[in-house]
Amino acid sequence: MKTVTISMPESLKAFIETQVAQGGFGTVSEYFRCLIRDDRKRKDQDKLETMLIEGLQSEASEMTREDWEDIRREVRKRYETRAREDK
Repeated sequence: MKTVTISMPESLKAFIETQVAQGGFGTVSEYFRCLIRDDRKRKDQDKLETMLIEGLQSEASEMTREDWEDIRREVRKRYETRAREDK
């Protein structure tokens, strides 16, 4: 695993330490990883919502076998990526 060093004012450091203690995190690193995962999920959700809106606003068309295979491939890829990240 790689190490990242950040600098912050004492007030933020105290806030983070409180969040770690109250949130059941074992370390500051666990807390930051949780924040990053939550941010990634939020961005993925935003992207999905944008794509759904674009789809709803576009003209309807028939799904092809290739369309379904593309969807399956993307779902498998995302599942495998998340499974690796959660380890």
